[in-house]
Amino acid sequence: MPSAFAAIPASVVPPGSLPRLGQLPLDDARLQGRLWRGSSLGSTVEAALPSGFAALDAELPGGGWPLQAVTELLMPQFGVLEWRLLAPALQSWWAAQAGPAMLPTRRTRAAAPALRSLLLVNPPHTPHLPGLQALGLPPSALIWVKTTTPAQQLWAAEQAIKSRVAVLAWLPEARPEQIRRLQVCALGSDAPAFVARPERAAQQSSAAPLRLIVQPGDAWQLQVHLLKRRGPAHEGWLQLPAVPGAVEPLLTQAKRKPQPAAAPAPTPDSPPTERADALARTLQHA
Repeated sequence: MPSAFAAIPASVVPPGSLPRLGQLPLDDARLQGRLWRGSSLGSTVEAALPSGFAALDAELPGGGWPLQAVTELLMPQFGVLEWRLLAPALQSWWAAQAGPAMLPTRRTRAAAPALRSLLLVNPPHTPHLPGLQALGLPPSALIWVKTTTPAQQLWAAEQAIKSRVAVLAWLPEARPEQIRRLQVCALGSDAPAFVARPERAAQQSSAAPLRLIVQPGDAWQLQVHLLKRRGPAHEGWLQLPAVPGAVEPLLTQAKRKPQPAAAPAPTPDSPPTERADALARTLQHA
């Protein structure tokens, strides 16, 4: 039986005309952005949102928060750290939508541009609009989605990501397969998507390409460790200054700097004796 694959004569293909794998042209920028080595920090051609922290952007693939992926924030406590970490990026995201400010005239007034919403799914506390406005977040663009069950939380986050709006969802009971589903939805969005989970979730696998552990630090700093990223493993912790704008004018110079560790108290030679005053005596009944 003749072979289905016919041999090509050597005279048809001149020697050296077939390029080797290492000689293939990489003129396509999209292809170049998707090729990275595990020993180097990954770069991407998709748009990234600068975080507002230079030290953090230097460690993030693409130089900022990815806009076509889910970012996991693992924290010991919900409600405080995520706002201080994300507020600079969200503020610049809305500022880019608004564009250059238009000066109103006597006859016409500058129409406010329609800003894309940020959906807050299952926040741990009722959003405090004056506090969020002090961080530079417009209250008119915030939508609070109140849920009662984990299934509703997941559904709301998934629909929001599909709608291509910014999402900040608190999903303490999310399973790895559910995070994978959100990641698939985020591939078709150009808005940031953040999922807040408890710090113990670091022991679980996750399809999110970027995972961070966020902890409070000294002098209003944030301690950030990149648990997972497209690139080499991140060693150590980043110290990010994250003083809220409304609080910074009230802080003294000493409160803005990390305090040195206090020296341990000396051990007394003998245990202190109890003071025998009137408050330490046993109550006597007549």
